[in-house]
Parts: sequence; C-alpha cells; structure tokens
Amino acid sequence: MNRQDFQELAQTRLQEVKVLLDNHQYSGAYYLSGYVIECALKACIAKNTQQYDFPDKNTVMDSYTHDLEKLVRGAKLNKELRSLLNDPDFSFQWLIVKDWSETSRYQTHDQEKAHLIYSAITDPNHGVLQWLQQHW
Repeated sequence: MNRQDFQELAQTRLQEVKVLLDNHQYSGAYYLSGYVIECALKACIAKNTQQYDFPDKNTVMDSYTHDLEKLVRGAKLNKELRSLLNDPDFSFQWLIVKDWSETSRYQTHDQEKAHLIYSAITDPNHGVLQWLQQHW
C-alpha cells in the first residue's frame, strides 16, 4: 500500500462510520473510527518514506501496529502532538481518540462513545483527522 491508498482508505472508513452511526450501529462505528486515524497516520508515515532509502528499523516496527501513539511517533509527529496538547480543545479530542485500540472490535460501545470519537475525528477546528491531513 502507498500513501494515496491510506488516504483513500481513511476517507472511505470515515464514510462508513457515518453510515453506521446513522443506522445505530455504534460499536462498529466506534471500531472503524479508530481505523480512520490509523490509516491517516500510516499515510503520514508513507509521506516521510524516501524512495530507495532503507528505512529505520524502529520506524518500520512502529508502522506495523494498531497503536495510535506508536504511529504518531512513526510519523514523526510526536513533538507537534505534544505542542498541540497545550490547546485544551485539541487535547480533549486527542484523549478520546488515543484510547481506541483494535481490540475494541470485541467490545460493545454505546451511542455516546461512538459519537464522541466521531466528533473528535471530524471536528472542523480541532479534529484529529484535520490535523493529520495537514501532514499526509
């Protein structure tokens, strides 16, 4: 997969989340919301990959994970994230998103939690996806 594939996949998953929310499928909406951010972070990592360069082992290892905080490091966005966390609005959004994990597929999530993560991703002023799109 390449950068464009991850960008398109993030957008597709976001559309699917909206469909699930509209149809009261909150657990699935929550689960896919995390994949929106995972794909966006992997697009950021791909952008930083130079053709013909042998990648750093830690970056590679951190890229093959579902752990959003490791993906932030792999995308070399950890310093910027720390700075953004000084903004209480963005910080609130990030705190919601960072708790997602791929194991959420085995959990039940209610309407409130599903809408919270969707809003944290899509907020037009402080959304996590908006921030990542500036770097992908």
